[in-house]
Amino acid sequence: MSFAETLIAWHARHGRHDLPWQRERTPYRVWVSEIMLQQTQVTTVIGYYQRFMRQLPSLSSLAAASIDDVLHLWSGLGYYSRARNLHRAARMVMDEYRGCFPGSVEELVKLPGIGRSTAAAIVSLSFNARASILDGNVKRVLARHFAIEGATNDRQVQQRLWQCADACTPHSNLAIYTQAIMDFGATLCTRSDPLCMHCPIQRSCLAFSQGRVKQLPTPRKRTDRPSRQVVMLLAVDRDGQVLLQRRPPRGIWGGLWSPPEFDSAEAAAQFCRSTFHVPPLDSLQMEPVRHAFTHFDLTIMPLRVRWQRALSTIEADGALWYNARDPARVGLPAPIAALISRVEC
Repeated sequence: MSFAETLIAWHARHGRHDLPWQRERTPYRVWVSEIMLQQTQVTTVIGYYQRFMRQLPSLSSLAAASIDDVLHLWSGLGYYSRARNLHRAARMVMDEYRGCFPGSVEELVKLPGIGRSTAAAIVSLSFNARASILDGNVKRVLARHFAIEGATNDRQVQQRLWQCADACTPHSNLAIYTQAIMDFGATLCTRSDPLCMHCPIQRSCLAFSQGRVKQLPTPRKRTDRPSRQVVMLLAVDRDGQVLLQRRPPRGIWGGLWSPPEFDSAEAAAQFCRSTFHVPPLDSLQMEPVRHAFTHFDLTIMPLRVRWQRALSTIEADGALWYNARDPARVGLPAPIAALISRVEC
């Protein structure tokens, strides 16, 4: 059997067949799942996907939703640019494609947040059309099977991997093959401790025959991770509400809501004096919160300041008072939601 036929046969026995997005495979449902699955494991995505579909079951409902509604549903899933791009792309499809989801890789890659591999996955899974994918799992499978050396983010290595991906992609059963090779990489040909003794393509795998499974794909060069420290002001009024500000659309947690951020406690205190004009009841330096992003580490120094009166005078565009007991439907980063839950009012 060919490479594709072998993986399709393996998938029939050992693949995943009952994931939420595998039922009623429409382009919209497949698209949302593929965006959520970027950088995120299946087990984490399932709950978010189900909630998202209950609230926004169609392309038109996503396009009509506010960005706060979308980010609220995405809160905790991370990599929030995915949600912003999803929302923008939905509106583009409604406006520029009259609500008809594009059916080709060439058209799909014009939409925000959709790259070549994601576009191919949408085309093959929802239209059963021939398109080669190359996500992280597939890169690993092909790099091992064909003993391709070099970091998978290197341009020449990627070109070689794309050539292999296209050569391995069959001309029939496209949706099944695409799911099969993704499942194979995710569950058997894993990053660490791959199950080579159970591998159906072991005989033709060059990395296995050369004893180099653990060396391939070639690891990327590691660089020192920068770190950053910020002070976050948890301004709490007499009703236990916490002041939040919308973050800029670009950068970390873009478009989400979080407490005002400063370089120092002195700058936070000056903000309090100039904004609220009355002395606070008390202040408390809380335990630091550490959070790792893809490219750097962030340390948050939370400064809780309480007042004995309502402070609603700051209510304006880009600012709101957040009541954890009756929360607004806005997007909160998971570390910020956890931090607010620790505030003693």
